[in-house]
Amino acid sequence: MDSLNRMALELVDEAIDFADELNLLVSELDGETTVLDFGVEADGGLEAGLLLVEIQTAGLATVQTRMDAVGGVPMPFVEFSTDQPALSVLCSQKAGWELAVEDFEGLGSGPARALVAEEEEFARVGYEDVLDFAVLTVESEDLPTAAAAGQVAELAEVDTGALFLPAFSTASIAGSVNMAARGAELAVFRLSELGYDPLDVVTASASAPVAPVAGSEEAAIGRTNDALAYGGRAHVVVREEFDRFEEVASTASEEYGRPFVEIFDDVGWELYDVPESIFAPAEVTIDVLGGATYHYGRRDEALLESSFGL
Repeated sequence: MDSLNRMALELVDEAIDFADELNLLVSELDGETTVLDFGVEADGGLEAGLLLVEIQTAGLATVQTRMDAVGGVPMPFVEFSTDQPALSVLCSQKAGWELAVEDFEGLGSGPARALVAEEEEFARVGYEDVLDFAVLTVESEDLPTAAAAGQVAELAEVDTGALFLPAFSTASIAGSVNMAARGAELAVFRLSELGYDPLDVVTASASAPVAPVAGSEEAAIGRTNDALAYGGRAHVVVREEFDRFEEVASTASEEYGRPFVEIFDDVGWELYDVPESIFAPAEVTIDVLGGATYHYGRRDEALLESSFGL
């Protein structure tokens, strides 16, 4: 397998080449780090959001939109599939990097995580990237600063001029697309956290509605998580049986049925105080190669209609 960061860098180059067509803004920080604005000050859009997801997964996933409906109201959905789930979603797409410096806070995902490789997923998968360039997508209502870039470059052991930071806010079109594309990631992550070997997950596919852009970052975080936990569907193909498949869908969580705004309010918007079990797609089908097919969970369209203001 080629370097995840090298594959992502090819997609970053594409984003830079077509920045005008994608409604992106490209700038350079002190230290020559390149920032690609997918939806902070830039408008971005559906196509920008799809390319952002490709960058996050280092090009190892197929991502597209289709028209469907929530409560009878037409809206776009994201469809996502990958034949390299361990690498594409656990070692790249997963939002596992908390960025915190004196003038910036954000959440990082993408292949730069594999250059650090300190999260448990990398030991489970047995992967660590080595490259002198790094790509980290950053979710924040502000654009990354030179101090934030310096922290990433130091941990990834690259020069700041070899660092690329695609950035977006949750309250943007690209932000809604980004979250709608995380159903497969959440399903594979839940399996891994429950003790299933992620290398025994052969393929992962998912779909979820693209939540309408909310008027604030907190409202957007709630709404986009609702899109997955109450409207997301996932399908995975696995090699081995497991006695905890029924715990993968969000319906297994005691929090199921509550809007995420309420769940986050209860813990003072501390992400890591929310039970992991609710961060999952609403419905999951698990197909064991040569064996049984299991289906768990259900969607809650009424909650989605309320969350989306339909």
